[in-house]
Amino acid sequence: MSALPSHRKPRTRTRPAVPALGVTTAALASVSLLAQSADAAPAAPRPSIEEVQKKVDDLYRQADLATQKYDAAKEATTTQRAKVDSLLDQVAAGTAKMNDTRRVIGSYAAAQYRDGGVTPTMRLLFSDDPQAFFDQDQLMGRLSDEQHRTLSTFEAERAANAKKRAEAGRSLASLTTSQQALRAGKEEVQGRLAAARTLLSTLTVREKERLAALEKKKQDEARRRAAELAAQQAAAAKKKPAPPAGHAPTAPSGPSAPASSKAAKALAFARAQMGKPYVWGATGPASYDCSGLTQAAWKAAGVDLPRTTWDQVKAGTRVATADLQPGDLVFFYDDISHVGMYAGGGMMIHAPHSGAYVREESIYYMPIYGAVRPG
Repeated sequence: MSALPSHRKPRTRTRPAVPALGVTTAALASVSLLAQSADAAPAAPRPSIEEVQKKVDDLYRQADLATQKYDAAKEATTTQRAKVDSLLDQVAAGTAKMNDTRRVIGSYAAAQYRDGGVTPTMRLLFSDDPQAFFDQDQLMGRLSDEQHRTLSTFEAERAANAKKRAEAGRSLASLTTSQQALRAGKEEVQGRLAAARTLLSTLTVREKERLAALEKKKQDEARRRAAELAAQQAAAAKKKPAPPAGHAPTAPSGPSAPASSKAAKALAFARAQMGKPYVWGATGPASYDCSGLTQAAWKAAGVDLPRTTWDQVKAGTRVATADLQPGDLVFFYDDISHVGMYAGGGMMIHAPHSGAYVREESIYYMPIYGAVRPG
């Protein structure tokens, strides 16, 4: 067999193209697995209307709780800012007074300089530690009584001013903390309310109708319990002994009578606010949150109540539900995050939640924590 000519290269045999079966198969398998995964993990079932109602109610309650935190932080911020302003005014006044005394001392130093150069008194004026000079008997002996009193006054003023400056610094730090809590409270309220609005916005027309029907059922049950309480109170009032002949009652009596004239004024004020919108953090006169309404109502009667539900619940005499009288404050939930004013007949006037208006409602619409009688 002869060798190939040197100028000719052997031909390279090429194999026909073969589809990338491995890759194609893998891709198909992936699609299949994805489809199987989708079948294996169906979308979460839509919550029932009952679950939606419970969730919305809970979000409003959480917003109420966050509102009380906000109200407390706002109150603390206002108080702390006033304290800081007062302290800074005192520091400014103290500095001015200290400068006046310093000028008097300067006149002493100038006089001594004219008489004999730089004296201990002049060095005292510029010293970082005047007390060290006071401890020197030689210097003290050279000072006149008037100069001694002036220097003592200056040192006392400087010490007092330093103390006020330190106190102002601490108050400014507290103010910053209160402002941070205020911002955090505002964000929390807004977040809860936004979640409630978002949840309600997902409902269909039919679902909204069913939700309204559930709300009506809840209201009807609460009113039924209110009517039972009213009947019990009326029966209890009839059993009370009548006052002796010739002696008129000294105070209103009966389940529908306010506990006092102040309570009557507070209730009248609350009634006059019905129809005004709930706005968290508001204290009137155009809008209110729950504790803002009760605070404003009792203020109209001449009684100053604290700002939050947590403090208002301590500002009066505790009253059993069966003994409620118009004007009493009724608190709700274990966290005491809501309050309303008892109006008689098992009903109250309150600012319910964002999106609602001041209205009359059964005290049994929410779980009762307790009640107090202000004034």
